[in-house]
Amino acid sequence: MTSLRDSMHRGGTGPRPCWSRSGPAGAMCSAEGVIRVMSEITFDRDRVIYFLRDADAGERRGLYAMADAVRSECAGGGIHLRALLNISNCCDRACLYCGLRAGNENIARYRLDRKQIVDAAGRAAREGYGTIVMQSGEDPVLTTEFISSIIREIVSRHDMAVTLSLGERPRDVLRQWYDDGASRYLLKHETSDPALYARLHPGMSFGTRMEMLSTLKEIGYQAGSGVMIGLPGQTWESLAGDIMLFRDLDIDMIGCGPYIANPHTPLGSTAEKEAGQVTADEQTVLTVTALNRLVTRDTHIAATTATKTLYSGGGLYRALRSGANVVMPDVTPAPYREQYLIYPGKEPVDGIAGAAELRAELIKQTGLEIAGGRGDRARCHS
Repeated sequence: MTSLRDSMHRGGTGPRPCWSRSGPAGAMCSAEGVIRVMSEITFDRDRVIYFLRDADAGERRGLYAMADAVRSECAGGGIHLRALLNISNCCDRACLYCGLRAGNENIARYRLDRKQIVDAAGRAAREGYGTIVMQSGEDPVLTTEFISSIIREIVSRHDMAVTLSLGERPRDVLRQWYDDGASRYLLKHETSDPALYARLHPGMSFGTRMEMLSTLKEIGYQAGSGVMIGLPGQTWESLAGDIMLFRDLDIDMIGCGPYIANPHTPLGSTAEKEAGQVTADEQTVLTVTALNRLVTRDTHIAATTATKTLYSGGGLYRALRSGANVVMPDVTPAPYREQYLIYPGKEPVDGIAGAAELRAELIKQTGLEIAGGRGDRARCHS
């Protein structure tokens, strides 16, 4: 396979590629030049596997630079901030990797009431957030009408998009919430390998997950999905399949962060690395971020909390210069914020008290602006 370095600098004559010079990835690469070269490269499954598993350091720097340029050209130049509100950590599922799983007695369960949720959304709106993301475990106590009433109140009071991440729900319920004013829905598929999915999600069906993602698109939602990078049993081939699935399903929002083992889960307490499985190092996470950008172009891509937690020294900022364009500060009221423990050591950004400081630090560390408004997906025609 022709390397990216060869594709972008054939023959060894002329100026060196921009990413071989000093400075952060993408800082010296013109969007026009990188987009032109990118048009000559097909990111099919084999090429995606190559970059995930075999590319050298120079090729990866080039990949990050390309992704940064495509982000600027196709997803706007700024960072979108989404206010994340974890409304319940109760869950009736038993996913092997998740700290919220039913049966885990090592966390204090909580469920916000209607007033707490509406008030938190109001605080987020006053801080300038254009989106509120209401997330929970798969909690059957959060009824259709309970969520409907909250959606209606938020959209009647505030000019902000409502994103839901409440697990698998029937089509009629999803339709009801969409009609009430929710416009986005996040449902991570975690892996595109049906056998691995079945192993990690007892009693759940990969086919059902795929069907719901399609249903969300049919209803009119902007649909989000994502995977964990470095899950025990995940291979480079299956991770490449995840990236291609984002494109094939025309996913509007992507969240891919490193797997962090939770010792209070079956997977975290017993699993050992399998031969040939994906590593959850920063290089892999940045490569996945960049490939997601290059394959989908105008999809919104999050720099995840797990990326910030696991990689000290600016992993979040590096993700934002490698194709990501979304950060999700946590606006869950204390003390509940600390109780939403999918994995240990979580370092959420305080989205209310630390909002101004966060914006200033993001601008300082990345050189990017903070985007305003709702931040809906805009199609790229470049």
